Amino acid sequence: MRVLISGASGFIGTELVRQLETGGHIVSRLVRSTPKAPGEFLWSPSEHTIDPRAMENIDAVINLSGASTGRLPWTSAYRREILYSRVNATTTIAEAMGRSATPPGILLNGSAVGFYGDRPGVRLDESAAKGSGFLSDVVEAWEQAAHLAPSITRVVTFRTGVVVGSGGAFTPLTLLTRLGLGARLGSGQQNWPWVALADEAAAIRHLLSSRLEGVVNIAGPVPATAAETTHALAGALGRWDPWVVPEFAIRALGEAGRALLLSSQDVVPRALLDDGFVFQYETIEKAVGTLGAST
Repeated sequence: MRVLISGASGFIGTELVRQLETGGHIVSRLVRSTPKAPGEFLWSPSEHTIDPRAMENIDAVINLSGASTGRLPWTSAYRREILYSRVNATTTIAEAMGRSATPPGILLNGSAVGFYGDRPGVRLDESAAKGSGFLSDVVEAWEQAAHLAPSITRVVTFRTGVVVGSGGAFTPLTLLTRLGLGARLGSGQQNWPWVALADEAAAIRHLLSSRLEGVVNIAGPVPATAAETTHALAGALGRWDPWVVPEFAIRALGEAGRALLLSSQDVVPRALLDDGFVFQYETIEKAVGTLGAST
């Protein structure tokens, strides 16, 4: 397939491009600076502009663009960036697809499990209702923008958990643990939806050839609490994790601390499992084991 990707140079995008090209797909990229290589096309999401040639002869578009939610603090200005970096990028792509004489047949649009909010004790498959809070509202607007794509386009909004790999949201946890500062965060009983980087990219590849549409959860099939995650990480890195960061200290970080570290979400990848997708890393121990192998 001919696949156009935004965010191709990012943490998830780099692994996804590697897997796609290994599988024989032809990858084009949306870039924000002057194109330097064949298959690169200039775009500016903030100005809703995109090189119209980007959509020519494209079978699928994969949108991974969005400002990191892991950057703290969430000031008013940065909260706007979190929202509009996602909505503007998605709207720009959807509108460009609509202007194309031959719109791509597939749009796989990034999304997040933040949609569900803090839901302790609830199994959250794709049918679960929207939660509350800033991230939940961001995801709702983000997904609505994806459905501006042409009616002939199959749209999937894949809600991803914490991606486990050498980069991304796991970077600070890995660094602190390597320094001997591994710690339980709050009670540690909150469920953290996680997925190994290789499985995240493989699930997105699966969605290219699947008939699934609408919401798809991407999270590891075996749930893990925060305490199980940090303990497994320490074990993989050959370190101790004797410390505890009390809940009040995390809450002092504001809504970002509560949403990113204390929220409990038992997310079930029901659609993927029912569609025959097989996870390579089924448990958090296997996922963080890849980090230990790289040290």
